[in-house]
Amino acid sequence: MNKKLAAALSGGAVLVVALTGCTSSGSSGDKGPDPKMVAWAKSVCQPLPAQQAKISGAYDALSKVAKDGPPKDVQQTDSQAFQDLADGFKARAATLDGAGAPPGVAGGAQKQQDAVKKLTALSAAYADLKKRVDGLDTKDQTKFASGLSDLSDRMKVVLTQYDSVITALKNLEKGDVNEAVAKQAGCTKTSGSGSASPSSANG
Repeated sequence: MNKKLAAALSGGAVLVVALTGCTSSGSSGDKGPDPKMVAWAKSVCQPLPAQQAKISGAYDALSKVAKDGPPKDVQQTDSQAFQDLADGFKARAATLDGAGAPPGVAGGAQKQQDAVKKLTALSAAYADLKKRVDGLDTKDQTKFASGLSDLSDRMKVVLTQYDSVITALKNLEKGDVNEAVAKQAGCTKTSGSGSASPSSANG
């Protein structure tokens, strides 16, 4: 039953790379972005490695938890992981919100706020999953297994939110924005930690 949950999560481990704010690791063209854009990119990328470590660690824990381990252990691991995911995405949203709109970008404020809103909703969805797993009956193996099965179905719904989050971030990270974040150490380091970023195949 927890295997189903892990399967539902497996897509997220890959997609999370797209949530780093680094959709490309290469840059083209010789002219550097303007100093205001560099400052903006720095504020977005600097806290990223710590946030990403928390998110990646949570996915790791969820994928490694014993499929048919003691319900209490499974509950504890899943609960902590969902909490970390909620915290990680909330921090990501707060960073983007604090950075403000990317300077000199047409529709930048709207794109930035859309990404913040969607990351915040994703964080809330993981907080809800934590609440649900905390409420599972660990004393009855059958009931617990059934609860986990329901949880994995709910997880699939949560994972569909990635699509809108990724779309929002990609909209934000075009042109000069993309080039600016690709040159920031915090973003480069993080994108390097995932071997298969959906859109970093060709820089």
